[in-house]
Amino acid sequence: MKSVTRSLRILEAVAQHQPVTVGELTKLFGLPKSTVQRTLVTLAEAGWLRANRKDTTRWEIGARVLAVRPAALQGSSLLAAAHEPMVRLRDTVNETIHLTVPDALQCMVVVDRVDCDHAVRTFHTIGDTSPLHATATGQAVLAHLPKADIDELVDRGLERFSDSTPTDPAQLRAELDRVRAEGYSVNVNQYRPDVCAVAAAVLNEDGTPLAAVAVSMPASRYDPDRLPEWGRLVADTAAEIAARRTGG
Repeated sequence: MKSVTRSLRILEAVAQHQPVTVGELTKLFGLPKSTVQRTLVTLAEAGWLRANRKDTTRWEIGARVLAVRPAALQGSSLLAAAHEPMVRLRDTVNETIHLTVPDALQCMVVVDRVDCDHAVRTFHTIGDTSPLHATATGQAVLAHLPKADIDELVDRGLERFSDSTPTDPAQLRAELDRVRAEGYSVNVNQYRPDVCAVAAAVLNEDGTPLAAVAVSMPASRYDPDRLPEWGRLVADTAAEIAARRTGG
């Protein structure tokens, strides 16, 4: 139990001081550097921590923490601002609504969900992760990231999950251009079989994507003729969440 307590205290310290180095944590706890490093690596392998993208010697909280403590990354203001608009969107379209946040370029993490009343519906548990390039929520976020971040994602390679996954960099970039122009993203069986979604990004005051809100449905209820309607609804919901979060 002593090692579990130590791990939790180191996790809390990273949350408080992030981005933080091994040396800084070693001084804070008076532990051997090897012990701190081993704990950090273990927490990172479990998804609780990650190395800072700009300085890999520094550690910060990973978005998986949101599965048990929603305030850890984006702040409770995001979830508080999002819930009522998500419920109204669910009531309008009677499909499941998901709110996800990006874990850097690693993945999208589900942080809230409002279920529809259909017997057959899509389902993602809180804390579920998914790739950015193969999901509507991920593409909604990618469309508002700097070109350098998109280049970095592409350079890692675009994993194929289905015949519909955008694995060609030119195809993905063209789709992101469309998302920016039209305000919403679309996933038709790109990640999970028979799962479709329409999403829009929740933007910070400076245009940085904090999250994405999505209407998610089985492929059997996906109707391309309704895309303009769904796109407008998710874009309006995302804008409302952003405004409520800042008190606007």
